[in-house]
Order: sequence, then C-alpha cells, then structure tokens
Amino acid sequence: MNARIIVSGVLCALMVSAGALSHHLTPTSKLADHGARFALADIIPQRFGDWAIDNSVAPLQVDPATQAKLDKIYNQTLSRTYIDSHGQRVMLSLAYGGDQSDTMAVHKPEVCYTAQGFEVSRQRDDDMATQYGSLPVKRLYAVSGMRQEPITYWITVGDRATRPGMQQKLQQLRYGLSGTVPDGMLVRVSTIGGDLNAAYEVQDQFINDMLQALHGKDRVRLVGVPVQPTQG
Repeated sequence: MNARIIVSGVLCALMVSAGALSHHLTPTSKLADHGARFALADIIPQRFGDWAIDNSVAPLQVDPATQAKLDKIYNQTLSRTYIDSHGQRVMLSLAYGGDQSDTMAVHKPEVCYTAQGFEVSRQRDDDMATQYGSLPVKRLYAVSGMRQEPITYWITVGDRATRPGMQQKLQQLRYGLSGTVPDGMLVRVSTIGGDLNAAYEVQDQFINDMLQALHGKDRVRLVGVPVQPTQG
C-alpha cells in the first residue's frame, strides 16, 4: 500500500510539473504587436530595375473556400504581375500573418495549387544566392491543362527565412521557448512556361532586383536577417 501511495504521489507530481511547464512555455506575446505597422502595397515598389507592373496577367486566383482559410491566416496579401523590357513576366504573391504559431501556420503553395486542380511535381529545396545572403527556397512545378507554372517560394518566420517543414518548425519552437508568437511572411514568385531552368533563372533575377530595391527594414520583412553571406 505504501508503495502504491509513493508511486501515485510521484505520478501526480510529474503531471503537475508537466502542466506547469506547458503553461510556462505557451507563447503569450505576439512579435507583430511590438513592430511598426506596414502595408505590403507600399513596401514593394511598382517599378524597380527593369521591372514594372503588368495588369494583363493575374496570379493564381483561389476559390472562395480556400480564400476563407487564407483570410483566417493572413492579415495582408498582395498579388502583382511584373514585366521587363524583354517581355518576361513574373507573378509575385506575398502574404503576411501576425500569428505563425502551429495553429495558424502559412498555407503552402503546393497545397494551394493542388486545391485549385494543379498537378504539383518536381519539388526540391534550393539555396538561392543573393547579395544579402543565401536564401533557403523551395521550387515547384505546377501544371493545369496547358498552363505550366514553375514556382519559387520561401517563408519568413520572425527574423529568419526558412523552408517549410522541419526548418520552419524549429524556428517556431525557438520563438515559443522565449514566450513569443512569431509573425511570418510567405513570398512566392512564378512564371509561365515549361523550361524550368530558364524560368528559375528569370525568377532569381527578379527576386534579386526586388530585394535590392527595398529599404533595409522592408527587406528584412521579406528575407529575415542574413545568416550566411554570399561571396562574390
């Protein structure tokens, strides 16, 4: 009987400790509440480098059900198409959410495109070179009928750019352990065409031109604080 009492007491103490630890580690402060307010439409120039807005091609439009989900996750979204002097078009989509906890994580493009009837394939991680550091991106290839759309995207959680998956989860955990709910940004660029190498080359040039045109604090919103500077 004494042994049972001791075991029960130990289990009870462990449960109380676990509950207290869980409560202690539950994030209570939102990073977004402590930062300056901004508008995506204001921080992304309508013209930069050789690029200007082109209203003849619209980025992917989602169905009402998907849009309702996105409205719950994101505070702001921005979709534009840009064209350069060679006639090359790049579609840009940004989505900002002030709550990037596990329950409000970003809606990944591979999920969004699949929901719109696209077949998504050739998914791979990549490290894109920029003058502000190596950017961890994900590449996709989405096809629906005659539309072929190579895609490059990344996610910024708090002050770091991440890939979806384990890297993203670890970044969320880092903030959670400090009692902070991070904000987040999803940045997606895409082009139309089946030549993946050519498409990603254009997309990389567009991204680099855009980053160079941004003010420092706005660039950090999109790519976070540089972690691994690129040489050259």
